[in-house]
Amino acid sequence: MNVLILGSGGRESALAWKLSQSKLMKRLFIAQGNAGTSEFGTNISISETDFPALRQFVVKNDIEMLVPGSEAPLAEGIVDFFRADPQLNHLKIIGPPLEGALLESSKDFAKRFMAKYKIPTASYATFGRDEIEEGYLFLESLHPPFVLKADGLAAGKGVVICHDLDSANKELRQMLIERKFGAASDRVVIEEFLHGIELSVFVLTDGKNYIVLPEAKDYKRIGDNDQGPNTGGMGAVSPVPFADSDFMSIVDKTIIKPTISGLQLDNIPYCGFIFFGIMNCDGVPYVIEYNVRMGDPEAEVVLPRIKSDLLQLFELAATSKLNQAFLEIEPETAVAIVMASGGYPGLFEKGKIITINKEICSEAFVFFAGAAFDANNQLITSGGRVVIATSLGASLADANNKAYRQLSGIGFENANYRKDIGHDLMKWQQKAQS
Repeated sequence: MNVLILGSGGRESALAWKLSQSKLMKRLFIAQGNAGTSEFGTNISISETDFPALRQFVVKNDIEMLVPGSEAPLAEGIVDFFRADPQLNHLKIIGPPLEGALLESSKDFAKRFMAKYKIPTASYATFGRDEIEEGYLFLESLHPPFVLKADGLAAGKGVVICHDLDSANKELRQMLIERKFGAASDRVVIEEFLHGIELSVFVLTDGKNYIVLPEAKDYKRIGDNDQGPNTGGMGAVSPVPFADSDFMSIVDKTIIKPTISGLQLDNIPYCGFIFFGIMNCDGVPYVIEYNVRMGDPEAEVVLPRIKSDLLQLFELAATSKLNQAFLEIEPETAVAIVMASGGYPGLFEKGKIITINKEICSEAFVFFAGAAFDANNQLITSGGRVVIATSLGASLADANNKAYRQLSGIGFENANYRKDIGHDLMKWQQKAQS
């Protein structure tokens, strides 16, 4: 099968690595890809949202399956674009059409969907620019901290938590009036704050049937102990110790099944991933958000734990036969650590030479994100999150130690990474065992 992956981050590196192993794979292309994806397929210089150019490439290269890695092409309607083309409406695409993509591209749509189908989530209200006074009043009705979310896509940075009313009012004004996140914050969702511990749950669905993939926990803040601004993600762990069979049974019954059923009742065709951002509040799961693709860096711990042929699973999903799927999971724990450019998620320099000690990194999965080759074929930094090192271990502590040891073999000027990935879960394990 000829497959085209869309995207250029660590998630796409992990997808390319995993899909390239499939017995069904014939030719693999990545648009635009990065220095890491070139090891598993052919990078092509086409933007993931340049639909006419992608169409031309699909036709010329007899592409049979399209795998959008990020939310951008899905939110812009790539599925609808190809479905409307009589010549290419047979193309298998692992992702939802525009209406399904609203689960991620509009926080307000997602909250209304959850309310409609009684899916547990935080209480909320949505406000536009001309409703800012009502927004101030709603904030006064809540107890701090306050959660403010840009309604639209903001590259994973559109959620702000304020710890007092004054800062929440100021933030609301910055988002609505000063357009802090551009058009994404033309409308703002204000939520009550949920106290608990987060995890990410993923399913692959054909719109009716679904399989639950390994869960994960990611770490969004730039600094240790969850300090500093949000990023796209600085590391991840899978499995999550508190997500035992009892807890996941509740998630399935109260969240996953009502979501799949709701999509069917709303006549929204859906083929692809659904990411459930979950808050575990004393054993009761609540949905924080939906995504319509794999997480990043969660993909870098979830995909190494899937022993089944991923392309075969995609083929079953695209042909509405996912009920025939068999999912085999690696029991070991995976820990992924992101090495980022100094200054990220703010301003940072590019073009720093990346060194890899292959002897030290021999046991790691090294997934590149913001990395490229210069004119001399030298590996250099080209983005904020540069490289992700993933290790498997017999326990969380074992995988954690291995991941940090592997990361010591990677370097570039002003590199930055968190030193505490997984430490909170190890403390949770110790407390649960005592």
